Amino acid sequence: MIILPAIDIKDGNCVRLYKGDFSTVQKVADDYLITAKGFEKDGAKWIHTVDLDGAKEGKPVNSEIFISIAKETNLKVELGGGIRSLDTAEYYVSNGISRVILGSVALKDPQIVKDAVGEYKERIAIGIDAKNGKVSAEGWLDDSQVDYIELALKMVDVGVKNIIFTDISKDGTLSGVNAEQLKALNNAVKGKCDITASGGVHNIDDIYLCRKLGLYGAICGKSLYSGTLDLKEAIKVGEGG
Repeated sequence: MIILPAIDIKDGNCVRLYKGDFSTVQKVADDYLITAKGFEKDGAKWIHTVDLDGAKEGKPVNSEIFISIAKETNLKVELGGGIRSLDTAEYYVSNGISRVILGSVALKDPQIVKDAVGEYKERIAIGIDAKNGKVSAEGWLDDSQVDYIELALKMVDVGVKNIIFTDISKDGTLSGVNAEQLKALNNAVKGKCDITASGGVHNIDDIYLCRKLGLYGAICGKSLYSGTLDLKEAIKVGEGG
């Protein structure tokens, strides 16, 4: 299982939100590149990044930051937030981003997902973010009545091989991952799609739990910045140590 340390960017700064609420923004690091290089030094191979401004505005806002992380480190960069078109996906892929996350368009325009997967294969991932099992979009500001597993199965049908699942009620809370929903999702797509856990990771117990569930990856954000999780230890456990 891979461990993906996270950098979320708002107004050019590394921040964390509480349950996705933009009014709770908290700066967690002074320099995104120094932070990324620190993750790399600790053994990370991947980094999960989010353009929070982009997610809210529906278009790339902080793109130069993510491209510079890809260029200035050896980390594979996974990026979400504001990617609503094939052109935007192409822009990021051609500028060194290893995996592009489509979120809102999976719910609102699945044809874009189908076209993107056809073009970029495994470099396209889907972000499914849910409250009480129902999918949210547009930077988590727009709620729907679509069940998260229902959407996941539709994405598998169009060829998606990687889904990042976030329980919004857990995100930024350090309250532990939603094992029940992750298990149900992983079982529903078993053998067809990789699942990455996002939201709620608190300590090393959550990493053991995600590994036990047979997940592809776990994203760690606030736990690293607050010191409740050690990245080196998490990577070691993720690798089976």
